[in-house]
Amino acid sequence: MTLLLPLLAFVFASLIIAALGMRLATSRGSEMDRRLAEVVGGRDQAIAGPRFAGLKAAIKRVGSKVPVSPSEVGKVRLRLIQAGIRGAEALPIFVGLRMAVALGAFALLATPLLLRPNVSIGLGGSLLGYLLPGIVLARMAKKRQRKIQLGLADALDLMVVSVEAGLGLDQAILRVGDELQFAHPDLADELRLVNIELRAGKARTDALRNLADRTGLDDLVSLTTMLIQTDKFGTSVAQSLRVFSETLRTKRRQRAEEAAAKTGVKMVFPLVFCIFPAIWVVAIGPAAIKFVQVIFPIAQNIKSH
Repeated sequence: MTLLLPLLAFVFASLIIAALGMRLATSRGSEMDRRLAEVVGGRDQAIAGPRFAGLKAAIKRVGSKVPVSPSEVGKVRLRLIQAGIRGAEALPIFVGLRMAVALGAFALLATPLLLRPNVSIGLGGSLLGYLLPGIVLARMAKKRQRKIQLGLADALDLMVVSVEAGLGLDQAILRVGDELQFAHPDLADELRLVNIELRAGKARTDALRNLADRTGLDDLVSLTTMLIQTDKFGTSVAQSLRVFSETLRTKRRQRAEEAAAKTGVKMVFPLVFCIFPAIWVVAIGPAAIKFVQVIFPIAQNIKSH
């Protein structure tokens, strides 16, 4: 029995390492395929085959049966759009996945599959499993917002050049979306959606407001407000974009300075819990060992006398 536990631990660790290696290899391959598809113009084509079609259909069926409040439906749908997931079946799949993770966590923790059965631990695990997909979706939305924010300065510079070259605002948005397709694909998709809405007959004000709602970025909200006011009052679009671009770069510099100022505070915890204990062991350890070797025999001699 004493030899079986280390063997099982070694097998379990080996399986985890192998799974992580396969996951990394798959992600690298899919990223390379995606970039090649962007170069050849086939970005919308599905790379992965229908391996999980049955599981996806089952999760979608479960999600469509779960009752959800209208307010929560609006919040979840907006979060999905901000994460770049715009499919019509995204909402029932997300709801079904959330219920599946919650029920799976309850089944693992409340039954003798992994641990001793405990209903309270199972309920806590089911609550965590219910919240986990929402946390992952929020992180995906934040990551996409970060990518869009990083590409916004380049988009504004290209838009200023396009407007000053004689293009209208709609044509400039289309041109910038095409130019940023490879460097900043998320921002290019949003600009392309704005152009599609304009071609469909929607007012420019509504299309720009939809852009701000889809992304949820404060910088884009300010940009759309500025463009709407420029269009309403008839002022120079190029001059307004140039001023806003300078303001945006100032904000980026201030954010970088703020992040640099926070670095010292964030370094306190790894220093205290990881580096300082090792330094103390190296510096004080030999002296402490020598102290014990010298003092303990003296104390025992004094006690014996």
